[in-house]
Amino acid sequence: MSNSVTPNAPTSNHSHTEHEELYQGEMFDNTIKILDNAANVINCDPNVLARLKRPKKAVIVSVPVRMDDYRVKVFTGFRVQHSSTLGPYKGGIRYHQDVSLSEVAALATLMTFKCSLLNLPLGGGKGGVKVDPTKLSRTEKQNLTRRYTSELGTLIGPRVDIPAPDMGTDAQTMAWIMDTYSQEVGNSEPGVVTGKPIEIGGSLGRNGATGLGVVFITEKALEKIGMKMSGITMVIQGFGNVGSHAALYAHQRGAKVIAVSDVSGGIHNPSGLNVPELLKYVAEHKVVRGFPGSEPISNEDLLTLKCDVLAPCAMENQISETNAHKIQAKIITEGANGPTNNAATKILTERDVMICPDILANGGGVIVSYFEWVQGMQQFFWSENEVNDRMKQIINGAFDKVWELKTEKKVDMRTAAMAQAVRRLERAMLLRGLYPR
Repeated sequence: MSNSVTPNAPTSNHSHTEHEELYQGEMFDNTIKILDNAANVINCDPNVLARLKRPKKAVIVSVPVRMDDYRVKVFTGFRVQHSSTLGPYKGGIRYHQDVSLSEVAALATLMTFKCSLLNLPLGGGKGGVKVDPTKLSRTEKQNLTRRYTSELGTLIGPRVDIPAPDMGTDAQTMAWIMDTYSQEVGNSEPGVVTGKPIEIGGSLGRNGATGLGVVFITEKALEKIGMKMSGITMVIQGFGNVGSHAALYAHQRGAKVIAVSDVSGGIHNPSGLNVPELLKYVAEHKVVRGFPGSEPISNEDLLTLKCDVLAPCAMENQISETNAHKIQAKIITEGANGPTNNAATKILTERDVMICPDILANGGGVIVSYFEWVQGMQQFFWSENEVNDRMKQIINGAFDKVWELKTEKKVDMRTAAMAQAVRRLERAMLLRGLYPR
């Protein structure tokens, strides 16, 4: 494959135009730019690069759902499978009103590189349904999930494509997917999804894994600048599964979490928030707003607070060229996917702000998803300590490799992480070749 260019190999702007028409969007375009930079650093084979720029498969499905008032409403669902060179596709399913093919394609692409960087035998996939899940009753959400699963049919499966929870979905959603898939194939298949409840084959440690990974990577980054977790100030944007667990684990290690935010807005206390109390408050009130002993703060001001570590754990494109020059953190640990755009990365790197990129920093979730898949396939389960120790070993090992490449090539962490991921994929793709030739 490396020696000749096939007639269809995208060597001109033809492919660029095609992929732009199908997948064009800020996050996808951003991902392709990061890929191009990284490929340049390691002198990646152009044919490999051409293949990595396009998802292998993308499906759009109609999802008709009978609502509580007996009307049938049709939602749009997506599943994008980017690459299966290293193993089955792996990636979350999100329910959000802004879900689009472009966003799902970008996230599937990032998953390929994340799995490669973390040395997992998995490829990248992602799914989503364009819906506001907060407006659905439990019955409607179950009907939507089961129909979406049925529409995907054989596109998913324990050796084909293994979904997981993402924004707007949770362990219960995964239980419905597993049950629907199992009913349709005629036997129980716990390996079809990860992030399931423990009672039906979920893994201990899965729920807090992404947040814990964010903390492990933050500890490694702090080490590089001669600091420790104990006593640092930390700001966390987003207080969902990732942000809340990152806040708790950082607090347990002695960090001072001075501000957090969610859909209701942000809260701030320069002396540090009582995170265990905040978690109880959110469990009761559903939002962080109004937490006693805190002052309200806007999202924009929260991102630009003076702190040692900023962890964006919410949506993509939160840090851009408009606010990058105002960021006062020493380290940014990306708990979310794509929270910092390319222009902002350039500004922050020039200002000597260390960015621990998403494909590394939020890898804890997919590592423990991999563990859950392995446990489910073997029907042999591990303790939470085993899960956390093995995850720490993998994610810290990936950090060391990225740091080594960053130092050797004199590039920023994001480029180094992507280059490390592309390097492994390139070797695998050249070994497997192109079928048919």
